[in-house]
Amino acid sequence: MRFGINTLDDFTLSGKTVLVRVDINQPVDRERDCLKDITRIKACVKTLAEIAEAGAKTVLLAHQGADIEYQNYYTTRPHAKVLAGLLGREVRFIDDVCGPAARDEIKKLREGEILLLDNVRFMAEEQTLFELKLALTHQQQAQTQVVQKLAPLADLYVCDAFAAAHRDQPSLCGFEQVLPSAMGRLFEEEYCVISQLMEQPERPCVFVLGGAKIADAFLMMSTVLDQAIADVILTGGLVGQICTLASGRALGKPTESLITKSGFDPYIREAESLLRRHPGRIALPLDFAWNSEGARRETDAGALPSDHVLADIGRQTIAAYAERITEAKTVFVNGPMGVFEDTPTQDGTKAVWEALGRSPAYTVIGGGDSVAAANLYEQSHQISYICTGGGALIRFLAGDELPVIRALRASANKFKHRRCL
Repeated sequence: MRFGINTLDDFTLSGKTVLVRVDINQPVDRERDCLKDITRIKACVKTLAEIAEAGAKTVLLAHQGADIEYQNYYTTRPHAKVLAGLLGREVRFIDDVCGPAARDEIKKLREGEILLLDNVRFMAEEQTLFELKLALTHQQQAQTQVVQKLAPLADLYVCDAFAAAHRDQPSLCGFEQVLPSAMGRLFEEEYCVISQLMEQPERPCVFVLGGAKIADAFLMMSTVLDQAIADVILTGGLVGQICTLASGRALGKPTESLITKSGFDPYIREAESLLRRHPGRIALPLDFAWNSEGARRETDAGALPSDHVLADIGRQTIAAYAERITEAKTVFVNGPMGVFEDTPTQDGTKAVWEALGRSPAYTVIGGGDSVAAANLYEQSHQISYICTGGGALIRFLAGDELPVIRALRASANKFKHRRCL
């Protein structure tokens, strides 16, 4: 047991039927019916291999597709093929979640066999709109179809989906109410790494925050500054632009209009408060770049474009940030420095990520875009730890107790006399 949660070490798995919730949500090439990236699938292999090799009958639950956009949901069939290749053993697939066909396949499983169920978000109760509108308690989630139909067939529930631990949905928080439960090896590892980052980072500890997910960034910034976790935050992307406006510097009408139209003005006031409370600890971009008809253009604050939106940090900022990263002992990164998908505005992200790769610091990155950038610029093997989580990671660093962690702790207490020893 760690952090008040059972681990795989607390159970004997041989002959048991184990429900394992993983997060293997990846970009999909629908025309070719295959996955564009397998980073998250690779990450959960350690857990699945251990469970299967112990002689358990393994049933995998997973989602695929953006949480609210139903048109982006996709079958988990391609994931089974990838998992089979990585595990070196067959991974069966059934295009059902908890209906009669799925339950029959589970009953047929033999020791060491693995079955992947179809996308749990095909079930209404697993969709985020359902979560937000009804706000079911964990006990109520245990009464949903997916839990009621599958739990009676299982001996143990394992959650290895740290990346989805901020979601409050039945396949993540409902099974713990009715089954002995544990966290998988990936979940355990990510929990340990991020806890260490929060509690005892080596100094200087530098946070690099960019991207366009403003709510997440500001949620985390307040905590890591107020609790003195971060010695300095290097800002880029939309985060850097909003903080720059909060400092009293202009960004040009196109960029400022876009920020206003996007409803981000309240974050300017929040940034003003952070800058007042933590002088010198939030580094702002010194210069900016934009895409001008396919060509990169740069300028400092004195010569901003009147007809283009700023889309990257400039070379002065790149040099300053690279130096800070080189001098650091711990670096955490979430969010790119600009629109790195476009060649003219990728220089900031590319250079900062390459600085991460060269840095002797303990480096941690998290979030889909951050991982994508590390893969694109071939820096993944140089990063100390790549966290599969985005939203979950942000909320953990903001000091929130994640719903899945709360559910796993409750299960450890409820079923403390029913471990499969």
